[in-house]
Amino acid sequence: MRRRSPQEKKRLSYTKERRNAYGENDKSSRNNIPRNKRAPHRANRHRVNQVLEAAIGAVDEGAEEEVERRLLVKRPKTWAKSPDAPLGEIVQYTLRRRMTLGIGDPGRDAVRLERVRRRTRQPTD
Repeated sequence: MRRRSPQEKKRLSYTKERRNAYGENDKSSRNNIPRNKRAPHRANRHRVNQVLEAAIGAVDEGAEEEVERRLLVKRPKTWAKSPDAPLGEIVQYTLRRRMTLGIGDPGRDAVRLERVRRRTRQPTD
């Protein structure tokens, strides 16, 4: 494996590293993501158990098809995490916001923004 230059490391960092752009505390995601994955699975198990409990007494031939039909009527609940944003996009957004709010030196922030844009662009090989 070859050594990477600091400039290449910075470019890779801006493109590969991700940051939580959802607007909530990034530390709370440690609890919220597993909780949000857990809740739909639990609801699906609960629904299946309710349908099966209701079908316990029935032993006629059409009972199996009826249970399967009732299970397939409603689509199972799901949850998917929205992807985090690349670090380069977050830094560009922060610099643009600083410029529009008039925080800091506008000339310096414009130079920084251009520098980040250059680094987040993929090299032409």
